[in-house]
Amino acid sequence: MAEVRAALVAAARALEAVSDTPRLDAELLMAQALGCERDALLLRHLRDPEPAGFAALLARRVSGEPIAYIAGTRDFWTIRLAVGPGALIPRADSETLIEAAVAHFRGTPGPRRILDLGTGPGTLLLAALAEWPAASGLGIDASAAALDYARANAAALGAAAEFRLGDWAAGIDERFDLALANPPYIALDDGDVAADVRAFEPAEALFAGEDGLAAYRAIVPELPRLIAPGGVAVLEIGWRQGEAVAAMVAAAGLRPRIANDLGNRPRAVFAT
Repeated sequence: MAEVRAALVAAARALEAVSDTPRLDAELLMAQALGCERDALLLRHLRDPEPAGFAALLARRVSGEPIAYIAGTRDFWTIRLAVGPGALIPRADSETLIEAAVAHFRGTPGPRRILDLGTGPGTLLLAALAEWPAASGLGIDASAAALDYARANAAALGAAAEFRLGDWAAGIDERFDLALANPPYIALDDGDVAADVRAFEPAEALFAGEDGLAAYRAIVPELPRLIAPGGVAVLEIGWRQGEAVAAMVAAAGLRPRIANDLGNRPRAVFAT
């Protein structure tokens, strides 16, 4: 039987056709098969025999299944979230919203009530509650499957979060200090979407009409009644959508500001 070190080399080679990060993917799968974290794998297990379950995990990734669904978890901000089919996989770009919110509330006690529209597995809301543990929050999503993950994640993290099945802000009759949203923003005919994303992740969490702006047309007009005095909304956007969404925010009577991600591309629109 091959050692872990040699198995990783072979696995990375097999993954080159389906992944932009074949070596990283191989290491994450191997760590899962060994039941350890990736750093422990690299420090202590490279000379171990290849574990029996690794080949099956590798075959799933070679077929295109996302690493997060295979592992069943994805790290985001300072928390680890359970994810799986029916729930959008958290992306590092979305951390831009939490960074922006932290900067906005710096020097203050922070928000007391937080809203997350299109919460998925609870990604933004639970990351925000990890920053402000004295706060409480409400997450809304149209997917019952996603909300199952969100509730399980909140329970695991001990977060004061409530989750409801809903259509964006419909039926919400309170105001929030911080409103977050990562709505679908990909145009239906966008050819840049990776094949594994199209094949495995929920389309309703990705695509939003012919121009990708349908969700903002539903959300932005509701923001003035949702934001408490001194509060802020932060909306994730596709990097080409900053001007269009900012114009919607201004038309709703709020002040827009665009925040860039780590790649220095527009990633979030503030509304105050």
